[in-house]
Amino acid sequence: GRTLEAIEAICDAEGDLPVDAFDGVSSLLDKNLLRQEEGPEGEPRFVMLETIHEYAREKLQESGEAEEIGRAHTEYFLALVEEAEPELVGADQVSWMDRLEAEHDNLRAALSRSLEAEDSGSALRIGGALWRFWNVRGHFSEGRRWLTAGLSGEGTAPASLRARASLGLGWLDLRQGDYPRAVEDLEASHSLYQEIGDRRGEAYALCFLGWIALDRNEFDRAEELLEESVALSRAAGTARDVSVSLNALAMLQVYRGDHERATAMQEECLSLAREAGDIQIIAVLTYNLGFTAAMTGEYERAEAFVREARELFREVGDRGMAPLASNRLGFLALSQDDPDRAEELCVEAIRDLQEQAQIPGIDFALEILAGVAASRGGIRRAARLWGAVAGYRDATGAPWIPEERAMIEAYIDAASTRLDAGIWREEWEKGRSMTLDQAVDYALDEQESGG
Repeated sequence: GRTLEAIEAICDAEGDLPVDAFDGVSSLLDKNLLRQEEGPEGEPRFVMLETIHEYAREKLQESGEAEEIGRAHTEYFLALVEEAEPELVGADQVSWMDRLEAEHDNLRAALSRSLEAEDSGSALRIGGALWRFWNVRGHFSEGRRWLTAGLSGEGTAPASLRARASLGLGWLDLRQGDYPRAVEDLEASHSLYQEIGDRRGEAYALCFLGWIALDRNEFDRAEELLEESVALSRAAGTARDVSVSLNALAMLQVYRGDHERATAMQEECLSLAREAGDIQIIAVLTYNLGFTAAMTGEYERAEAFVREARELFREVGDRGMAPLASNRLGFLALSQDDPDRAEELCVEAIRDLQEQAQIPGIDFALEILAGVAASRGGIRRAARLWGAVAGYRDATGAPWIPEERAMIEAYIDAASTRLDAGIWREEWEKGRSMTLDQAVDYALDEQESGG
């Protein structure tokens, strides 16, 4: 699809089109060679059948103008993503995300053309501007592929472009639980930002490395990285930048059990994010306030925060965080003796996470579904699911918050007393031998059979 603005800019880049673009589009509409659809905010978009598209493409190649049109196409969409980039963290981010979603196929074409031409600079400019969009809209795997291709392409792109692309790639690695790769990419980004003296970029790289240390329960290392990130953000960044770094430091306090300090820091972060107007960060911080409240047993307060956060995630189209909020609501439902609601929320979360190949979060959903099974008397089933998650965590080093672990282990301890110890161990070991995918199939088969 394409807008009239894009048609005019790309097809008449030199101002010598023999027909007015509007008149040309109108004529094609009259002949049913184009179809008009409604795009974001009601803007008309014009699409054509693939067979007509192929014919038009052949004619363009025959005309000898394909390369020129392709170059104009890339330049137009490169300009669009660079205009969009600062808006993706501002008050108008939803409309800009929607616009990029509508243009995603055009952006893919521009990226592909840049890589084929060994123009790694253009590919990294586009990819570096898009990583936040890919992150929020759940295009983790695709974003990683484009950024990896751009960084490994022929040609020497400026350090600033490689730094930004490596930062985005490292964060997308992290979102899919690929910690070794994430560390490699983020350390590369940090070195490049240091090389060019970009303190704001350094702060982000340190913050994301701090999240990895936090997830690995390396609390002293996390504190070192995050304290430096906050200091750099306060010195060289915006209110939004400070909120991102400070939020990670606040979560360190949650992991260490200092909930009072964590809440105070999270409230400061929320104030900063509201100043910036960044809905997605506001949603994350609201979710984290709910997370902290859950850790102290304030379940009603926690649920109010998490419900609000999930609505905000849905408003901005954050396909990665919305299922994590569903997971948290599932845990709160189980904690308040509502296993049916917990099951509904966690099955929904697993399916959403699987759809975008987002592994982190699936393990926690399985923990909760094991608790649901135990609450209904399915102790053997619960033991197998808990064993599967334990095996996955041991094999991958997946994050495990101490207090969250204590909560789940309380369910495990209670359930294990209701089954013969030998049978419990047998089911637990059967679970440990499963892959995570097998454990998900086992969990969902029961739901789909109505068990």
